[in-house]
Amino acid sequence: MPEAEQFKRRIYHRLGDIIKDASEIFTHRKQIKSLMSGDVISESFRERIMLTVTEVNGCRYCQYAHTKMALKSGLTKEEINALSSGTLHNCPDEEVPALLYAQHWAENKGARDGDVRQEIIKTYGEKKTQLLEVAMKMIQMGNLLGNTWDFLLFRISFGKLGK
Repeated sequence: MPEAEQFKRRIYHRLGDIIKDASEIFTHRKQIKSLMSGDVISESFRERIMLTVTEVNGCRYCQYAHTKMALKSGLTKEEINALSSGTLHNCPDEEVPALLYAQHWAENKGARDGDVRQEIIKTYGEKKTQLLEVAMKMIQMGNLLGNTWDFLLFRISFGKLGK
């Protein structure tokens, strides 16, 4: 079986893709500052988004880091475990549409479905939707970088590391 088939997580395949994603995130510096302030999106909501996208992409580094941050922001272990298994048990009802959107977005590798996005804008407004998308882009890049590192470990160890 070819190595690429043995390593199932999403990775970066070209340096240009990393540069493109980093550049796009860099252009959203003001939104990132707002996102991290917790003024528009609470820290716990942001961590739910991060864990939701991470579950789809399977980055063990981001899972570990955002689990710690989620606990600090007030999420319970049960909620974190549910999010980490792809379910939305115990999540606040008002956040579920955004979490479903984040799952859908990550499953489609960041591609936006215009109709779905319009429903999210109706629910949260343009500004909050943009901040949610910035959070999703940031964690997606982190996930792919972590998975790419694991793929390199996997390759140089002949499949013993980075699984």
